[in-house]
Amino acid sequence: MQPDEIRALGDIAGEAIGGAASLVHDMHEGIASRVFAAVGPGAAPVRVLHDGIARGVYSAVGVLSGALVKGAAAAVSVTRAPDAPSLSESARGRVAIGALNGAFGDALERRGNALALPMTVRRKGVDVPLTEPALAQAFPHAKPRLALFVHGLCETDDAWRIAADRHVPYGTRLALELDYTPIYVRYNSGRHISENGRDLAGVLDRLTAAWPAEVSEMTIIGHSAGALLARSACHYGAGSEWVPKVRHLFALGAPHHGAPLERITNVASHALARLPETRSFSRALNLRSAGVKDLRYGYLRDEDWHGQDPDTFLRNTGREIPFLDSANTYFVCATVSHDPHSHLGRLVGDLLVLRASAWAHDGHGERMRFPIDNYRHLGGVHHFELLNHPAVYAQIKRWLMSDRALPGAA
Repeated sequence: MQPDEIRALGDIAGEAIGGAASLVHDMHEGIASRVFAAVGPGAAPVRVLHDGIARGVYSAVGVLSGALVKGAAAAVSVTRAPDAPSLSESARGRVAIGALNGAFGDALERRGNALALPMTVRRKGVDVPLTEPALAQAFPHAKPRLALFVHGLCETDDAWRIAADRHVPYGTRLALELDYTPIYVRYNSGRHISENGRDLAGVLDRLTAAWPAEVSEMTIIGHSAGALLARSACHYGAGSEWVPKVRHLFALGAPHHGAPLERITNVASHALARLPETRSFSRALNLRSAGVKDLRYGYLRDEDWHGQDPDTFLRNTGREIPFLDSANTYFVCATVSHDPHSHLGRLVGDLLVLRASAWAHDGHGERMRFPIDNYRHLGGVHHFELLNHPAVYAQIKRWLMSDRALPGAA
């Protein structure tokens, strides 16, 4: 690891240790409050003394432990050469950084932590500056047709190579078989979807302006929250030159109307907050990132979440962004059942995203808003297999090779 990465990990570990001490103190305080309440007013003098001592002890433990960890990390970082290999140079390191950003990425960004990922275009695991010379060097065989891959929560651009030892990744096959140039982005998935959407719109402005060939068509393939990010980017990019060139949008297991796991977590944090003994666990649950909380209802715009307390039990107040009129939109949903038409498959989807949400049903009897040919179910496939599965690619290829007229085409 590089020196700044060691210090960044030390900062995270120090904060975690301090937070653990605070959690234990809150639980201690909750239990003690019940005991003192049962004893009655006569225990008030003892309670004042007890609370003061406990507060001081836990505070000292948290501050001292956190400082020791951060100090140790700083000391170790001094021994590392500035040109030492980066954590992101290993596959496992990149996976860890992606997961960390998904879980706490907004906090990392606020703290200026070196492990907070900026949004970048990637080529063979390396960031590519959005300048004409850099793009020409990174993409010497640039094509007019772009296939943009947008990963999901807690992932990085490496996610599209899952099971690459068994299946050729989508981007590689699209380049060989349909003459697309694959473009991968990496971003901090713990930020609000709308914040990332606005940034992606800017990235695509710069990318298409500096692209070595005249861009004639763009296909966007988004996994899970990545598809929501793509929709948000198209919203914030309205009026730009690249949005009308988006001819296809593939949503792979995307929670267009929210994810049940985030809603369950929100309900659980409210239940835990009702008792003093478990209130600290509620606060710990609420540390999850803004990107995770946006998945409660699939928020895509700043207005959906701005001014709200994301940790309260709120109804969905977001306004849905219309799908692009200029593009064909396709939906792929996995199900745990091997029979994609089974009741179990319809009910639980791929365990992370319900089918109705993945298909963007409007809630009125699961009415489809797009032609039935724009939907595909895969039975016996889990959420992350959608990132690289032969059946998914076969369907993507069939849709792209369809001779149906594109929306808005002359």
